[in-house]
Amino acid sequence: MARLSTHVLDTSTGRPAAGLKLELFYLEGGQRALIRTEWTNQDGRTDSPLLSGHAIPIGTYELLFQAGDYFRSLGVPLADPPFLDEIPLRFAIAEAQGHYHVPLLLSPWSYSTYRGS
Repeated sequence: MARLSTHVLDTSTGRPAAGLKLELFYLEGGQRALIRTEWTNQDGRTDSPLLSGHAIPIGTYELLFQAGDYFRSLGVPLADPPFLDEIPLRFAIAEAQGHYHVPLLLSPWSYSTYRGS
C-alpha cells in the first residue's frame, strides 16, 4: 500500500505543531490543483495519510504549510507581513507504490526538513 505522510515539530516550543493547516497540491503544466486540506493533530501529524492506496499518482506535488496562521493562533507576535507566512515544499513522486514522508521543523523565524520522525 502506497502512502504520503507528514510530521511537523514546532522548535520554538519543543512540541509537535498541533492545529497547523496544510494544503496538498498536484502540479501539472504550470497549474496547481488542490487535492486536500488537513490540520495536524496533537502529535503534529494528520489523522490519516495525505495520500494512500494501491498506487499514488506519479508527478510533482506541493505541501503548503500555513505557518503564520499557526503562530498567530498561539499568540506569537509576528511582523506584518510575517517572516514565514506560508512554507511551500515541492517534491516529486516517481514510484507509485512508495512510502513517502515530508517532515518539517518550524519556528516563527526558520524552517527545515529533517530525516525521519
